[in-house]
Amino acid sequence: MKLVSISWLDGFYYKPRVDKELLRKYSAGLIALSACPAGEFIRSLDSKDISKAEKVAKEYLEIFGEGNYYFELQNHFYEELITQYGGTMDAAVKQDLQNMADIQKLTWETVKKFSPKLGVPIVATNDLHYIGADDAEAQDCLVCIQTGKFLTDIKRLRMIDTPNLYLKSPLEMGEAFKELPEALENSVKIAEMCNVEIPLGKSKFPIFQVLSDKTSMQYLRELTYERGQKKLELTEPVKERLEYELGVIEAKNYADYFLVVSDFIEWAHNEGIITNTRGSAAGSMVLYCLGVTNLNPLDYLLPFERFLTIWRPSLPDIDADMADDRRDDIIRYVMHKYGEDRVAHITTFGTMMGRAAIRDIGRVMAVPYGEVDRIAKMVPPPHQGFHKPLHEAVKEVPELAQVYKENPTYKKMIDLAIKVEGTVRHASVHAAGIVIAP
Repeated sequence: MKLVSISWLDGFYYKPRVDKELLRKYSAGLIALSACPAGEFIRSLDSKDISKAEKVAKEYLEIFGEGNYYFELQNHFYEELITQYGGTMDAAVKQDLQNMADIQKLTWETVKKFSPKLGVPIVATNDLHYIGADDAEAQDCLVCIQTGKFLTDIKRLRMIDTPNLYLKSPLEMGEAFKELPEALENSVKIAEMCNVEIPLGKSKFPIFQVLSDKTSMQYLRELTYERGQKKLELTEPVKERLEYELGVIEAKNYADYFLVVSDFIEWAHNEGIITNTRGSAAGSMVLYCLGVTNLNPLDYLLPFERFLTIWRPSLPDIDADMADDRRDDIIRYVMHKYGEDRVAHITTFGTMMGRAAIRDIGRVMAVPYGEVDRIAKMVPPPHQGFHKPLHEAVKEVPELAQVYKENPTYKKMIDLAIKVEGTVRHASVHAAGIVIAP
Protein backbone atom coordinates (compact mmCIF):
# COMPACT_ATOMS: atom_id res chain seq x y z
CA MET A 1 0.00 0.00 0.00
CA LYS A 2 2.96 2.30 0.66
CA LEU A 3 4.21 1.81 -2.90
CA VAL A 4 0.74 2.34 -4.36
CA SER A 5 0.38 5.61 -2.45
CA ILE A 6 3.80 6.81 -3.62
CA SER A 7 3.02 5.84 -7.22
CA TRP A 8 -0.12 8.00 -7.23
CA LEU A 9 1.16 10.94 -5.21
CA ASP A 10 4.76 11.25 -6.42
CA GLY A 11 5.17 9.03 -9.46
CA PHE A 12 2.08 9.71 -11.55
CA TYR A 13 2.84 10.29 -15.24
CA TYR A 14 -0.13 9.19 -17.38
CA LYS A 15 -0.37 6.31 -14.91
CA PRO A 16 0.96 5.62 -11.38
CA ARG A 17 4.62 4.56 -11.41
CA VAL A 18 7.46 3.53 -9.08
CA ASP A 19 11.11 2.93 -9.92
CA LYS A 20 13.44 0.12 -8.88
CA GLU A 21 15.03 2.23 -6.16
CA LEU A 22 11.64 2.40 -4.43
CA LEU A 23 11.08 -1.33 -5.01
CA ARG A 24 14.35 -2.03 -3.22
CA LYS A 25 13.42 0.27 -0.36
CA TYR A 26 10.01 -1.31 0.25
CA SER A 27 10.56 -4.89 -1.00
CA ALA A 28 10.36 -6.57 2.40
CA GLY A 29 7.41 -8.93 2.61
CA LEU A 30 6.45 -8.53 -1.05
CA ILE A 31 5.95 -11.22 -3.69
CA ALA A 32 6.54 -10.20 -7.32
CA LEU A 33 5.62 -11.82 -10.63
CA SER A 34 7.33 -11.13 -13.95
CA ALA A 35 3.98 -9.87 -15.37
CA CYS A 36 2.13 -10.19 -18.67
CA PRO A 37 3.59 -9.20 -22.09
CA ALA A 38 3.49 -5.56 -20.96
CA GLY A 39 6.03 -6.31 -18.21
CA GLU A 40 9.73 -5.49 -18.48
CA PHE A 41 10.88 -9.11 -18.54
CA ILE A 42 8.80 -10.14 -21.57
CA ARG A 43 9.41 -6.83 -23.37
CA SER A 44 13.15 -7.45 -23.04
CA LEU A 45 12.93 -10.85 -24.77
CA ASP A 46 14.63 -11.26 -28.13
CA SER A 47 14.64 -14.59 -29.95
CA LYS A 48 18.22 -13.92 -31.09
CA ASP A 49 19.60 -12.71 -27.75
CA ILE A 50 17.94 -13.57 -24.45
CA SER A 51 20.77 -12.23 -22.31
CA LYS A 52 18.95 -8.92 -21.68
CA ALA A 53 15.91 -10.77 -20.37
CA GLU A 54 18.16 -12.84 -18.09
CA LYS A 55 19.71 -9.65 -16.73
CA VAL A 56 16.24 -8.22 -16.00
CA ALA A 57 15.18 -11.42 -14.21
CA LYS A 58 18.36 -11.45 -12.09
CA GLU A 59 17.78 -7.83 -11.08
CA TYR A 60 14.23 -8.51 -9.86
CA LEU A 61 15.42 -11.67 -8.10
CA GLU A 62 18.01 -9.56 -6.30
CA ILE A 63 15.37 -6.93 -5.36
CA PHE A 64 12.73 -9.30 -3.97
CA GLY A 65 14.88 -12.21 -2.85
CA GLU A 66 14.81 -15.94 -3.45
CA GLY A 67 11.33 -17.42 -3.14
CA ASN A 68 9.62 -14.05 -3.60
CA TYR A 69 10.05 -13.62 -7.37
CA TYR A 70 8.21 -15.80 -9.89
CA PHE A 71 8.21 -16.20 -13.64
CA GLU A 72 4.64 -15.67 -14.84
CA LEU A 73 3.27 -17.75 -17.70
CA GLN A 74 -0.05 -17.34 -19.51
CA ASN A 75 -1.76 -19.45 -22.14
CA HIS A 76 -4.35 -17.69 -24.29
CA PHE A 77 -4.52 -20.25 -27.10
CA TYR A 78 -3.61 -17.71 -29.79
CA GLU A 79 -2.75 -20.34 -32.38
CA GLU A 80 -6.09 -22.06 -31.85
CA LEU A 81 -7.93 -18.73 -32.25
CA ILE A 82 -6.09 -18.03 -35.52
CA THR A 83 -6.88 -21.51 -36.80
CA GLN A 84 -10.56 -21.23 -35.84
CA TYR A 85 -11.31 -17.64 -36.86
CA GLY A 86 -8.38 -16.60 -39.05
CA GLY A 87 -10.35 -16.97 -42.26
CA THR A 88 -12.82 -14.27 -41.26
CA MET A 89 -10.41 -11.93 -39.47
CA ASP A 90 -9.17 -8.59 -40.69
CA ALA A 91 -5.57 -8.99 -41.84
CA ALA A 92 -4.23 -6.50 -39.30
CA VAL A 93 -6.07 -8.21 -36.44
CA LYS A 94 -4.81 -11.61 -37.54
CA GLN A 95 -1.24 -10.30 -37.64
CA ASP A 96 -1.59 -8.85 -34.14
CA LEU A 97 -2.76 -12.24 -32.86
CA GLN A 98 0.15 -13.96 -34.59
CA ASN A 99 2.57 -11.53 -32.95
CA MET A 100 1.06 -12.32 -29.56
CA ALA A 101 1.30 -16.04 -30.31
CA ASP A 102 4.99 -15.66 -31.14
CA ILE A 103 5.65 -13.68 -27.94
CA GLN A 104 3.80 -16.27 -25.85
CA LYS A 105 5.78 -19.12 -27.42
CA LEU A 106 9.11 -17.35 -26.86
CA THR A 107 8.14 -16.57 -23.27
CA TRP A 108 7.35 -20.21 -22.51
CA GLU A 109 10.59 -21.42 -24.08
CA THR A 110 12.71 -18.84 -22.26
CA VAL A 111 11.07 -19.27 -18.87
CA LYS A 112 11.46 -23.05 -19.01
CA LYS A 113 15.16 -22.47 -19.65
CA PHE A 114 15.69 -19.72 -17.05
CA SER A 115 13.67 -21.24 -14.21
CA PRO A 116 16.10 -24.06 -13.26
CA LYS A 117 19.13 -21.95 -14.17
CA LEU A 118 18.22 -18.97 -11.94
CA GLY A 119 16.20 -20.83 -9.31
CA VAL A 120 13.06 -18.80 -10.09
CA PRO A 121 9.81 -20.81 -9.86
CA ILE A 122 7.04 -20.58 -12.46
CA VAL A 123 3.44 -19.59 -11.71
CA ALA A 124 0.38 -19.93 -13.92
CA THR A 125 -1.78 -16.82 -14.40
CA ASN A 126 -4.38 -15.52 -16.82
CA ASP A 127 -4.56 -12.00 -18.22
CA LEU A 128 -7.74 -10.87 -16.48
CA HIS A 129 -9.77 -7.94 -17.84
CA TYR A 130 -13.34 -9.01 -17.00
CA ILE A 131 -15.06 -11.53 -14.77
CA GLY A 132 -17.07 -13.85 -17.02
CA ALA A 133 -16.58 -15.22 -20.51
CA ASP A 134 -19.77 -13.46 -21.62
CA ASP A 135 -18.40 -10.05 -20.55
CA ALA A 136 -15.91 -9.71 -23.43
CA GLU A 137 -18.16 -7.59 -25.65
CA ALA A 138 -19.21 -5.31 -22.79
CA GLN A 139 -15.55 -4.78 -21.86
CA ASP A 140 -14.79 -3.95 -25.50
CA CYS A 141 -17.51 -1.29 -25.34
CA LEU A 142 -15.99 0.20 -22.19
CA VAL A 143 -12.59 0.41 -23.91
CA CYS A 144 -14.23 2.27 -26.82
CA ILE A 145 -16.03 4.62 -24.43
CA GLN A 146 -12.74 5.37 -22.69
CA THR A 147 -10.76 5.92 -25.90
CA GLY A 148 -13.52 7.66 -27.90
CA LYS A 149 -13.62 4.99 -30.62
CA PHE A 150 -16.34 3.02 -32.41
CA LEU A 151 -16.67 -0.77 -32.23
CA THR A 152 -16.23 -0.87 -36.00
CA ASP A 153 -12.79 0.81 -35.84
CA ILE A 154 -10.10 -1.76 -36.59
CA LYS A 155 -7.07 0.32 -35.61
CA ARG A 156 -7.81 0.82 -31.93
CA LEU A 157 -7.07 -0.70 -28.54
CA ARG A 158 -8.99 -3.97 -28.68
CA MET A 159 -9.03 -7.16 -26.64
CA ILE A 160 -12.17 -8.70 -28.10
CA ASP A 161 -10.04 -10.75 -30.51
CA THR A 162 -8.72 -12.68 -27.50
CA PRO A 163 -12.09 -13.46 -25.86
CA ASN A 164 -10.67 -15.45 -22.93
CA LEU A 165 -9.35 -12.71 -20.68
CA TYR A 166 -11.75 -13.66 -17.91
CA LEU A 167 -11.53 -15.30 -14.49
CA LYS A 168 -11.12 -18.94 -15.50
CA SER A 169 -12.22 -21.91 -13.47
CA PRO A 170 -9.73 -24.38 -11.94
CA LEU A 171 -10.65 -26.87 -14.67
CA GLU A 172 -9.95 -24.33 -17.43
CA MET A 173 -6.61 -23.37 -15.88
CA GLY A 174 -5.76 -27.05 -15.48
CA GLU A 175 -6.37 -27.58 -19.19
CA ALA A 176 -4.28 -24.54 -20.13
CA PHE A 177 -1.33 -25.70 -17.99
CA LYS A 178 -1.53 -29.47 -18.16
CA GLU A 179 2.12 -29.49 -19.24
CA LEU A 180 3.17 -27.51 -16.13
CA PRO A 181 1.19 -28.68 -13.09
CA GLU A 182 3.82 -27.16 -10.80
CA ALA A 183 2.89 -23.70 -12.17
CA LEU A 184 -0.67 -24.24 -10.90
CA GLU A 185 0.60 -25.51 -7.55
CA ASN A 186 2.68 -22.36 -7.17
CA SER A 187 -0.41 -20.17 -7.59
CA VAL A 188 -1.85 -21.87 -4.50
CA LYS A 189 1.47 -21.51 -2.71
CA ILE A 190 1.53 -17.76 -3.35
CA ALA A 191 -2.05 -17.40 -2.12
CA GLU A 192 -1.13 -19.19 1.10
CA MET A 193 1.89 -16.91 1.56
CA CYS A 194 -0.32 -13.81 1.46
CA ASN A 195 -1.30 -13.06 5.05
CA VAL A 196 -2.20 -9.37 5.09
CA GLU A 197 -5.57 -8.70 6.66
CA ILE A 198 -7.23 -5.34 6.12
CA PRO A 199 -10.07 -4.92 8.64
CA LEU A 200 -13.19 -3.68 6.90
CA GLY A 201 -16.36 -2.27 8.38
CA LYS A 202 -14.61 -0.89 11.45
CA SER A 203 -14.33 2.88 11.77
CA LYS A 204 -11.03 4.47 12.73
CA PHE A 205 -11.20 8.01 14.09
CA PRO A 206 -8.30 10.43 14.41
CA ILE A 207 -7.22 10.77 18.02
CA PHE A 208 -7.90 14.20 19.46
CA GLN A 209 -4.92 15.26 21.55
CA VAL A 210 -6.16 16.28 25.00
CA LEU A 211 -3.67 18.53 26.79
CA SER A 212 -4.15 16.82 30.15
CA ASP A 213 -4.29 13.35 31.66
CA LYS A 214 -8.01 13.10 30.89
CA THR A 215 -9.45 10.66 28.39
CA SER A 216 -11.20 11.95 25.26
CA MET A 217 -14.57 11.12 26.83
CA GLN A 218 -13.75 12.87 30.09
CA TYR A 219 -12.62 15.96 28.21
CA LEU A 220 -15.73 15.95 25.99
CA ARG A 221 -17.98 15.80 29.06
CA GLU A 222 -16.06 18.63 30.74
CA LEU A 223 -16.07 20.78 27.60
CA THR A 224 -19.78 20.21 27.01
CA TYR A 225 -20.77 21.44 30.47
CA GLU A 226 -18.21 24.28 30.48
CA ARG A 227 -19.47 25.73 27.21
CA GLY A 228 -23.06 24.77 27.83
CA GLN A 229 -23.41 26.85 30.97
CA LYS A 230 -22.33 29.90 28.95
CA LYS A 231 -25.18 29.37 26.48
CA LEU A 232 -28.14 28.33 28.63
CA GLU A 233 -29.26 27.49 32.12
CA LEU A 234 -28.34 23.90 32.94
CA THR A 235 -31.77 22.88 34.23
CA GLU A 236 -32.58 19.30 35.14
CA PRO A 237 -34.17 18.56 31.70
CA VAL A 238 -31.01 19.90 30.02
CA LYS A 239 -28.69 17.85 32.25
CA GLU A 240 -30.82 14.77 31.74
CA ARG A 241 -30.63 15.20 27.99
CA LEU A 242 -26.88 15.83 28.09
CA GLU A 243 -26.23 12.75 30.22
CA TYR A 244 -28.31 10.61 27.90
CA GLU A 245 -26.45 11.82 24.80
CA LEU A 246 -23.02 11.58 26.44
CA GLY A 247 -23.85 8.02 27.50
CA VAL A 248 -24.62 7.04 23.92
CA ILE A 249 -21.50 8.79 22.62
CA GLU A 250 -19.36 6.97 25.20
CA ALA A 251 -20.95 3.61 24.46
CA LYS A 252 -20.31 4.09 20.71
CA ASN A 253 -16.76 5.38 21.36
CA TYR A 254 -17.40 8.53 19.32
CA ALA A 255 -15.84 11.10 21.68
CA ASP A 256 -12.86 11.83 19.40
CA TYR A 257 -15.17 12.45 16.44
CA PHE A 258 -17.17 15.06 18.39
CA LEU A 259 -13.99 16.72 19.66
CA VAL A 260 -12.39 16.90 16.20
CA VAL A 261 -15.46 18.55 14.65
CA SER A 262 -15.94 20.88 17.61
CA ASP A 263 -12.29 21.94 17.42
CA PHE A 264 -12.22 23.05 13.79
CA ILE A 265 -15.63 24.72 14.09
CA GLU A 266 -14.38 26.67 17.13
CA TRP A 267 -11.21 27.66 15.25
CA ALA A 268 -13.31 28.85 12.30
CA HIS A 269 -15.48 31.01 14.57
CA ASN A 270 -12.39 32.51 16.22
CA GLU A 271 -11.10 33.39 12.75
CA GLY A 272 -14.36 35.07 11.80
CA ILE A 273 -15.39 32.32 9.38
CA ILE A 274 -19.12 31.79 9.03
CA THR A 275 -20.27 28.18 9.52
CA ASN A 276 -23.61 26.45 9.72
CA THR A 277 -24.58 22.90 10.60
CA ARG A 278 -27.63 21.29 9.04
CA GLY A 279 -29.42 17.97 9.11
CA SER A 280 -30.07 15.61 11.98
CA ALA A 281 -27.11 16.91 14.03
CA ALA A 282 -29.42 19.74 15.10
CA GLY A 283 -31.05 17.19 17.42
CA SER A 284 -27.95 16.96 19.62
CA MET A 285 -27.78 19.00 22.83
CA VAL A 286 -24.07 18.13 23.13
CA LEU A 287 -23.33 19.71 19.75
CA TYR A 288 -25.38 22.77 20.68
CA CYS A 289 -23.42 23.22 23.92
CA LEU A 290 -20.12 22.77 22.05
CA GLY A 291 -21.11 25.51 19.59
CA VAL A 292 -21.28 23.24 16.56
CA THR A 293 -25.04 23.84 16.05
CA ASN A 294 -27.10 26.96 16.68
CA LEU A 295 -30.44 25.58 17.87
CA ASN A 296 -31.43 24.29 21.29
CA PRO A 297 -33.06 20.95 20.38
CA LEU A 298 -35.31 21.07 23.45
CA ASP A 299 -36.88 24.32 22.25
CA TYR A 300 -37.95 22.67 18.99
CA LEU A 301 -38.55 19.11 20.28
CA LEU A 302 -35.80 17.72 18.05
CA PRO A 303 -35.00 14.08 18.88
CA PHE A 304 -31.39 13.00 19.38
CA GLU A 305 -32.31 9.55 18.02
CA ARG A 306 -32.73 11.00 14.52
CA PHE A 307 -28.99 11.74 14.70
CA LEU A 308 -27.59 8.86 16.76
CA THR A 309 -28.80 5.87 18.75
CA ILE A 310 -27.03 3.08 20.59
CA TRP A 311 -28.38 0.59 18.04
CA ARG A 312 -27.49 2.52 14.89
CA PRO A 313 -24.69 0.74 12.99
CA SER A 314 -23.79 3.65 10.71
CA LEU A 315 -21.71 6.62 11.83
CA PRO A 316 -23.24 9.92 12.92
CA ASP A 317 -23.13 12.57 10.22
CA ILE A 318 -22.41 16.19 11.16
CA ASP A 319 -23.04 18.19 7.98
CA ALA A 320 -21.04 21.39 8.42
CA ASP A 321 -21.24 24.21 5.87
CA MET A 322 -18.68 26.99 5.83
CA ALA A 323 -17.91 30.14 3.90
CA ASP A 324 -16.66 29.05 0.49
CA ASP A 325 -13.92 31.68 0.32
CA ARG A 326 -12.46 30.49 3.66
CA ARG A 327 -12.82 26.72 3.24
CA ASP A 328 -9.16 26.31 2.30
CA ASP A 329 -8.15 28.09 5.52
CA ILE A 330 -10.01 25.50 7.59
CA ILE A 331 -8.46 22.65 5.61
CA ARG A 332 -4.99 24.11 6.18
CA TYR A 333 -5.71 24.33 9.91
CA VAL A 334 -6.75 20.67 10.00
CA MET A 335 -3.65 19.66 8.02
CA HIS A 336 -1.41 21.60 10.40
CA LYS A 337 -3.06 20.05 13.46
CA TYR A 338 -3.18 16.41 12.35
CA GLY A 339 -0.37 16.33 9.77
CA GLU A 340 -0.33 16.78 6.00
CA ASP A 341 0.18 13.04 5.58
CA ARG A 342 -3.08 12.33 7.43
CA VAL A 343 -5.47 14.72 5.70
CA ALA A 344 -6.73 14.26 2.15
CA HIS A 345 -9.59 15.06 -0.18
CA ILE A 346 -12.06 12.24 -0.82
CA THR A 347 -12.42 10.63 -4.22
CA THR A 348 -15.87 10.40 -5.75
CA PHE A 349 -16.65 7.88 -8.48
CA GLY A 350 -19.13 8.71 -11.23
CA THR A 351 -20.99 5.57 -12.27
CA MET A 352 -22.78 4.82 -15.50
CA MET A 353 -26.51 4.80 -14.81
CA GLY A 354 -29.28 3.61 -17.13
CA ARG A 355 -29.77 6.55 -19.47
CA ALA A 356 -26.06 7.35 -19.65
CA ALA A 357 -25.24 3.69 -20.29
CA ILE A 358 -27.63 3.56 -23.25
CA ARG A 359 -26.20 6.79 -24.68
CA ASP A 360 -22.58 5.63 -24.30
CA ILE A 361 -23.24 2.19 -25.78
CA GLY A 362 -25.30 3.69 -28.60
CA ARG A 363 -22.45 6.03 -29.46
CA VAL A 364 -19.77 3.32 -29.71
CA MET A 365 -22.20 1.19 -31.76
CA ALA A 366 -22.64 4.20 -34.11
CA VAL A 367 -26.42 4.21 -33.64
CA PRO A 368 -27.83 7.62 -34.75
CA TYR A 369 -27.91 10.00 -31.79
CA GLY A 370 -31.57 10.92 -32.27
CA GLU A 371 -32.61 7.29 -31.91
CA VAL A 372 -30.33 6.68 -28.95
CA ASP A 373 -31.64 9.77 -27.17
CA ARG A 374 -35.24 8.78 -27.82
CA ILE A 375 -34.69 5.33 -26.31
CA ALA A 376 -32.66 6.67 -23.36
CA LYS A 377 -35.53 8.98 -22.45
CA MET A 378 -37.82 5.97 -22.16
CA VAL A 379 -35.91 4.98 -19.02
CA PRO A 380 -37.66 6.47 -15.95
CA PRO A 381 -35.74 9.36 -14.35
CA PRO A 382 -34.33 8.93 -10.82
CA HIS A 383 -36.89 9.02 -8.03
CA GLN A 384 -35.66 10.50 -4.75
CA GLY A 385 -32.11 9.81 -5.85
CA PHE A 386 -32.70 6.17 -6.78
CA HIS A 387 -32.32 4.88 -10.35
CA LYS A 388 -34.50 2.10 -11.67
CA PRO A 389 -32.19 -0.64 -13.01
CA LEU A 390 -32.36 -1.12 -16.78
CA HIS A 391 -33.23 -4.81 -16.48
CA GLU A 392 -36.36 -3.78 -14.58
CA ALA A 393 -37.20 -0.82 -16.80
CA VAL A 394 -37.13 -2.94 -19.95
CA LYS A 395 -39.83 -5.14 -18.40
CA GLU A 396 -41.96 -2.42 -16.85
CA VAL A 397 -41.94 0.39 -19.45
CA PRO A 398 -44.15 -0.69 -22.41
CA GLU A 399 -42.52 1.48 -25.10
CA LEU A 400 -39.00 0.41 -24.00
CA ALA A 401 -40.09 -3.24 -23.97
CA GLN A 402 -41.46 -2.81 -27.49
CA VAL A 403 -38.28 -1.44 -29.09
CA TYR A 404 -36.27 -4.07 -27.18
CA LYS A 405 -38.43 -6.82 -28.64
CA GLU A 406 -38.81 -5.54 -32.20
CA ASN A 407 -35.37 -4.14 -33.13
CA PRO A 408 -32.29 -6.41 -32.90
CA THR A 409 -29.88 -3.44 -32.88
CA TYR A 410 -31.71 -1.74 -30.04
CA LYS A 411 -31.94 -5.05 -28.17
CA LYS A 412 -28.18 -5.49 -28.39
CA MET A 413 -27.61 -1.88 -27.35
CA ILE A 414 -29.85 -2.26 -24.29
CA ASP A 415 -28.36 -5.66 -23.37
CA LEU A 416 -24.86 -4.18 -23.42
CA ALA A 417 -26.07 -1.14 -21.47
CA ILE A 418 -27.47 -3.51 -18.82
CA LYS A 419 -24.02 -5.13 -18.63
CA VAL A 420 -22.12 -1.88 -18.09
CA GLU A 421 -24.73 -0.15 -15.92
CA GLY A 422 -23.24 0.76 -12.56
CA THR A 423 -19.60 0.59 -13.68
CA VAL A 424 -17.28 3.47 -12.82
CA ARG A 425 -17.07 6.00 -15.63
CA HIS A 426 -14.76 8.54 -14.05
CA ALA A 427 -13.19 9.59 -10.77
CA SER A 428 -12.95 13.10 -9.41
CA VAL A 429 -12.40 15.00 -6.18
CA HIS A 430 -15.44 15.10 -3.89
CA ALA A 431 -16.92 18.60 -3.70
CA ALA A 432 -16.83 18.74 0.10
CA GLY A 433 -15.47 15.63 1.82
CA ILE A 434 -12.14 15.60 3.66
CA VAL A 435 -10.74 12.55 5.44
CA ILE A 436 -8.59 12.75 8.56
CA ALA A 437 -6.69 9.53 9.19
CA PRO A 438 -5.69 8.28 12.67
